[in-house]
Amino acid sequence: MRTILLSPDRRRWTTLAVVCLAQLMIVLDVTIVNVALPDIQDDLGFSDASLTWVVNAFLVTFGSLLLLAGRLGDLLGRKRIFLAGLTTFTIASLLCAVAPTSGALIGARLLQGAGAALQASVILAIIVTEFPQAADRARAMSAYVFVSVAGGSLGLLAGGLLTQNLSWHWVFLVNLPIGLVTYAFGRTLIRADRGLGIGHGVDWLGSVLVTTSLMIAIYAIVTATTHGWLSVQTLGFGGLASALMAAFVVVESRTAEPILPARVLALRGLVNASVVRGFLVTGMYSTFFLVTLYLENVRGYSALEAGAAFLPWTLTVAALSQGITASLVTRFGAYRVLTAGMAAAAAGLLLFGTIGEQTAFFPTIFAACFVIGLGIGVAFMPLLTIAMADVPAADAGLGSGITNVSQQLSGALGLAVLSTIAADHTRALSAAGHSPTSAMIGGYHVAFLCGAALIAVGIALAVLLLRPARSPQAEVAALPTRPTAIDLEHAA
Repeated sequence: MRTILLSPDRRRWTTLAVVCLAQLMIVLDVTIVNVALPDIQDDLGFSDASLTWVVNAFLVTFGSLLLLAGRLGDLLGRKRIFLAGLTTFTIASLLCAVAPTSGALIGARLLQGAGAALQASVILAIIVTEFPQAADRARAMSAYVFVSVAGGSLGLLAGGLLTQNLSWHWVFLVNLPIGLVTYAFGRTLIRADRGLGIGHGVDWLGSVLVTTSLMIAIYAIVTATTHGWLSVQTLGFGGLASALMAAFVVVESRTAEPILPARVLALRGLVNASVVRGFLVTGMYSTFFLVTLYLENVRGYSALEAGAAFLPWTLTVAALSQGITASLVTRFGAYRVLTAGMAAAAAGLLLFGTIGEQTAFFPTIFAACFVIGLGIGVAFMPLLTIAMADVPAADAGLGSGITNVSQQLSGALGLAVLSTIAADHTRALSAAGHSPTSAMIGGYHVAFLCGAALIAVGIALAVLLLRPARSPQAEVAALPTRPTAIDLEHAA
């Protein structure tokens, strides 16, 4: 087979391409469906309230299963979990495409989210173990960041093209050839790993508690915009999720082999970087949603034109992923690069806070997308580097799961909160006599300003939690030679 002819170095870079292709499928799926929602509603008879579950069903299972899936990757082998997730995701995509009813589509989206969780939970772990050296890992992380960030805007473009020229079914069918090709290359190229073994211990009670808690919490968040943040349903489900999480903490303290070992929570880089990234993600997720609404509802863009408007963002991240961010981290250190990037992302949101009814694409919208792309492209890679730097090889899957959970929870919460803020302010302005368009823009302005403020909080937390004690030169010099467990596993 061709894999026999591949050198170890070439194989690992090809492996990176395979897992990034799988990550692209997941990220595309988050946004590509949004463009097709009106057609799906007309064809399957969704009500306005139930239509949101075409998106929410995926988010609920995806976000809640990441921790469990990451730990299963550590125990059963990451390649095995990756391929199982890829298979599940591809089959679920076919079921989505042929769904005859609204209920069938929602059920298939729940399954698709579960498959995505199995894949995503181990992708970072595979990258980290394949690239133990700091310089190579920085390049690999840059590629992963490009796919993760730029895939959202590519999804809007692809969704517009497929829906307008074919039908909504194709936003799901497009996953089939990609999934089959990725599976074939993944099965052949990804290095097999034994895992710790199921006999090492599976904390089933803890797994059920944390998964159920996350599932209920995400459900409460995504439905809060419909029922209200202080409604009985939102507070009730939020309280239940908190109670289950408290029970999980008690169980973990008494379990010999917990799903979330204390040694992992003691990794300051992993925990602190996840917190900081959470505040950055709120602005990114809300921008896609709110700017798309502005472009289509206020400026009259088509779905395809709205997707194309994000190209400055996408192309900027693509350019940075070609080694520019990695070089900046090598020269200035991860901390300084990520704080500068977060500041740029906040500036882009502030710029979006100035848009009006007649704002042209050039220069304002273009500049805002460019600056946010610059910030995200610069900040995400060093955050991932800090988060995974000291994670032992045996816990790399769990570390990857924690990283993804922080992003999904903060993204869902940020989008729900900022959408609610925008809607509430719009209603207040309408009641005060503003025109519908003026009120809508005013709501978007407040949401963008709140998003910038949240990123500013993230910068402050980065200063408090991630600022290195050593100089940038010493920080960079220490990265390539530190003999972590990941290095030892790779050497073996």
